[in-house]
Amino acid sequence: MITVRGVEIRVGAQLLLGDLAFTVGAGDRVGLVGRNGAGKTTLMKTLAGEERPAAGDIAVTGSVGYLPQDPRAADPAITVTSRILSARGLDTAVRQLRQAETAMSTATGEAQEEAQEKAMAAYARAEAAFQAGGGYAAEAEAARLAAGVGLPNRALEQPIGELSGGQRRRVELARILFAEHDTLLLDEPTNHLDADSVLWLRQFLLAYSGGLIVISHDRELLRATVNRVFHLDPQRRTIDLHNTGWKKYLEQLELDERRRARERATAERKAAVLHAQSAKMQAGASTAVAAKNMARRADKLLADLEPVRRAARVARIRLPDPAPSGRTPLSAIGLKKAYGALQVLDGVDLAIDRGSRVVILGLNGAGKTTLLRLLAGREQPDAGQVVPGHGLRLGYFAQEHDTLDLAGTVQQNLASVAPGLTDGEVRNVLGSFLFSGDDVNKPAGVLSGGEKTRLALAGLVHSGANVLLLDEPTNNLDPASRDEVLGAVGGYPGAIVMVTHDEGAIEALRPDRVLLLPDATEDLWSDDYLELVSLA
Repeated sequence: MITVRGVEIRVGAQLLLGDLAFTVGAGDRVGLVGRNGAGKTTLMKTLAGEERPAAGDIAVTGSVGYLPQDPRAADPAITVTSRILSARGLDTAVRQLRQAETAMSTATGEAQEEAQEKAMAAYARAEAAFQAGGGYAAEAEAARLAAGVGLPNRALEQPIGELSGGQRRRVELARILFAEHDTLLLDEPTNHLDADSVLWLRQFLLAYSGGLIVISHDRELLRATVNRVFHLDPQRRTIDLHNTGWKKYLEQLELDERRRARERATAERKAAVLHAQSAKMQAGASTAVAAKNMARRADKLLADLEPVRRAARVARIRLPDPAPSGRTPLSAIGLKKAYGALQVLDGVDLAIDRGSRVVILGLNGAGKTTLLRLLAGREQPDAGQVVPGHGLRLGYFAQEHDTLDLAGTVQQNLASVAPGLTDGEVRNVLGSFLFSGDDVNKPAGVLSGGEKTRLALAGLVHSGANVLLLDEPTNNLDPASRDEVLGAVGGYPGAIVMVTHDEGAIEALRPDRVLLLPDATEDLWSDDYLELVSLA
């Protein structure tokens, strides 16, 4: 259970949310909603204990599991199974079992009997700890959860360091679910999940008996799972608590808006009548006092109305005007890349012509992000080469935002990639991407996933890029910002190479070719491939 009393959350001196009070207990499934930048991720971090509130108290009963938007840095050498088992401390018991088995089998010489006795005692202790944590049934459960989030069996014994960003996040999700926490805090849990895994997660959350707070732009997930909705209102800097499911929440929003409109129209009409009557009466000495009272009544009628709720600002997202280039500004010949024993790419050939639009499809772990990183020069291939053509200017959007300097401010990040802009011009660009006032002085590391996406896209505006490499550009965005990105993609005249799970992004891209990984098969685009997008 999480109980919040009088909590105030600030970013620097800026008040983000104030006077928060609510309780989330067993059986509560809360959808935490609000536009990008409203404070959803910051509130979630505060509830998880990763940040401290500026005021107030957060009381936690039982254990809390927190899935952040960005995967945590796990030891790249441990296996997927060990990482999931570590949620209950079982990885240590398994490691000790294996060490004891090795010691028992290798003991030799005069001290063999004593060494075997020590090894057997160590094995007994490790086995007791292993069984206390669920034993072999727990290992089977970990494998079931891994399969549920879309990790293939072959990945279970792979080191974490060999996985793609999407696969690492699936591991962290499986680990959180395996831990059997009393309360779950999930920030965009469907990112990187295929359609089957999203359906599986919905069923898991419906059956989950503990408390749940989830941030998600997947409206179907919210509709299917939540029984309470907490709406963050950035204008009033507070939370509206709705103790109802998603469908009734939307209906209530519409009814409330109609009620406010009726009340405002009635009050304005009455106030206009009073003001008109007051104006007629104020000239006479005998009626001047009554006229003033009428004017005060009219002003009070308007003052007592709820403030007009302004429509949420929408980022005016645009992509760069592409610089002139040769016919084929970018190509790749025989690209190969392996991580340890895992061969990710094996002989990829690709030619990106001026203005062409290519989508890369494949299951998680097939090498989609790796290929974009090679094309962008962020990593080097083991074999083959990336060939820049005449006039090439690359723009790269990374799904994990690793092009951002997380220690630098929002303004410093944009200024570093657009050195020709004045401070005023930098602020103007940032303003169009919804960074204004003190927001420009925030460190990039404290931004939400949606804000990082907007900042990374802002960095492309003045790049003059004629080839854009876009890796999941709609992740973490609210619907309005997503629509802006899709509109910008649709209108961009340069070449685009895109990796995405978003069918809407494919429709906006209107690809002419598709590259299927891991086989590196290239084909002309057909709408028949749309089915693969949600499955990838």
